Amino acid sequence: MNSNAAEAYWKENIATILKLLVIWFVVSYGCGIIFVDELNAIEFAGFKLGFWFAQQGAMYTFVVLIFVYAKMMERIEEKYDVHE
Repeated sequence: MNSNAAEAYWKENIATILKLLVIWFVVSYGCGIIFVDELNAIEFAGFKLGFWFAQQGAMYTFVVLIFVYAKMMERIEEKYDVHE
């Protein structure tokens, strides 16, 4: 891979990581702490939604983000021909 392709690969890789980190932050900090009172007005499976996000929802989101990251990186690696 030439240096231009390597630079483009890493820019796309970092952009992907930053997008997923923003989602992680919004779910963990935003839904679990900042917007907890507003979310508690909604019930989910018998629990207040803010409480659910703080206790369970954030963990489920993190696991989903792992799979999303793996799929996105697979596409990026194929695009730049650095896949296994």
